[in-house]
Amino acid sequence: MSQFRIYQEYSQDATLVSNIFIDQYMKDANDAQIKIYLYLLRVFSSNKNCSISDLADQFNYTEKDVLRALRYWEKSGLLSLDFDNSKALVGVRLLDIVAKETPFVSLAPVVPLPVRGEEAAKTAPVESPKHVKPQYSADDLLRFKSDATIKELLFVVEQYLGKTLSASEMQTVMFFYDELKFSADLIDYLFDYCVGRGKKEFRYIEKVAISWADEGITTPKEASNHTGKYDKIVYEVMKALGKNTFPTDKEAAYIKKWSTEYCFESDVIMAACEKTVLATDSHRFEYADKILSSWQKSNVHHVSDIVALDTAFEKRKKASSASVSQPAFKQFSQRQYDFEQLEKDIITN
Repeated sequence: MSQFRIYQEYSQDATLVSNIFIDQYMKDANDAQIKIYLYLLRVFSSNKNCSISDLADQFNYTEKDVLRALRYWEKSGLLSLDFDNSKALVGVRLLDIVAKETPFVSLAPVVPLPVRGEEAAKTAPVESPKHVKPQYSADDLLRFKSDATIKELLFVVEQYLGKTLSASEMQTVMFFYDELKFSADLIDYLFDYCVGRGKKEFRYIEKVAISWADEGITTPKEASNHTGKYDKIVYEVMKALGKNTFPTDKEAAYIKKWSTEYCFESDVIMAACEKTVLATDSHRFEYADKILSSWQKSNVHHVSDIVALDTAFEKRKKASSASVSQPAFKQFSQRQYDFEQLEKDIITN
């Protein structure tokens, strides 16, 4: 059968697709993943903005379908996803496509993803982070990996995580080393610490690293001392209140106040957490803070003091119920704390 040539007789209005994408990446992707990626290229080439809902509407997908496709390409090393502090997607960074055997990429400009409607509240302006991750080039990464110490460190990190690092993950490790000024030993300890607690997500590990940098930690020994003194109570409280994420600054401030300002032992704090979980499913840190503040004013120092306080409260409650002549407001004023009222106060405030 004879071959034919392809001619062009129209002005250029096209989206450039890498041959490497067609040859190596497209064959392993499903229809949704291919459509999403090609549409991102189209948006980028026309210098337009879009949102997750735009992508979902364009192809009649759910927003979860769109996110799954984006995460697939991020895992494949073709793009990087940027999230704000509320975990809302605010940008897609297209990466230069390289052959699969070459693990390094350089960065292209960001495709911003502003959102609409109800999603706008999730992307409200946030304070600029103290530590900003630089945009490392392929040459930067090559120089980074060429160091024998770093090459060994990357291998150790991959052993901790049980996988080969993607280009974006390597950039995060470089951020720890280059921007946060962590030594290879401290980065080793960082991954040992996080993975040992069942946390392998890079966003979680990055938050821990930044918190250590803010605390001025520079050695594994300092990190060990810090986590030994502070971390135990933090994670006990987070677990007790049903939280499985890294504590926010506000949550950490509550815990620090209870343990350092109020000087409560962990068993007293745990008792407040237990009462909180039994009483409410929301605003738990605020609720526990109300309880512990009332205990601090009542000079509670040990769990036995709580038992005595609860016993006295029950006696007054029974006495108040038995007294029909006593005005209701006097009955209320005699209580040390009222959990139902606490919850109402938290919600209204």
